[in-house]
Amino acid sequence: MNKSPILSSRNKFLLGLMLLAALTRLFPHPFNFTPIGAIALFGGVYLRDRRLSILLPMAILFLSDILLQITFGNGFYKDMIFVYGSFALIAFGGSILRGHEQRQTIMVASLCSSILFFLVTNFGVWFSYNTYPATFQGLVSCYVAGIPFFKGTVMGDLFYNLTLFGTYFIVSRRFPSLVKVS
Repeated sequence: MNKSPILSSRNKFLLGLMLLAALTRLFPHPFNFTPIGAIALFGGVYLRDRRLSILLPMAILFLSDILLQITFGNGFYKDMIFVYGSFALIAFGGSILRGHEQRQTIMVASLCSSILFFLVTNFGVWFSYNTYPATFQGLVSCYVAGIPFFKGTVMGDLFYNLTLFGTYFIVSRRFPSLVKVS
């Protein structure tokens, strides 16, 4: 009887690692210093099924949004489609990075992910809320207002990418059978 690739020990390990990272969203943290961008990139790189590599980070984001909604009342928001869309694009980008997991490529991909998230989600804020005029100048103002939050995004993405990819690297060297591709 063949094991489903979704239930392989490798995918269980990857899922566990991503869920542990996602739980940190429930702890106090600086603005935008969250693991979701790193989870999307990491999932895109290591989950071999492209659909799963995009859907699993989305599911983890959704579950953590539910927990945030239940716990703090702020898990759902008007521009969610832009946030989820940016993470889907990051996961897709991770699948392109597959096979090129080196420190420098992961760092560049992490920074590109932060920039993508910044551009897409700030556009979403401008589009979804009446905070800024529906003009090009209003969009520019929205991007400018988002700059202070960008530092948290970059630092969070770098930290969590280092943590996720670093943990995977260490485990793959110490326990290769746990991460072996079936």
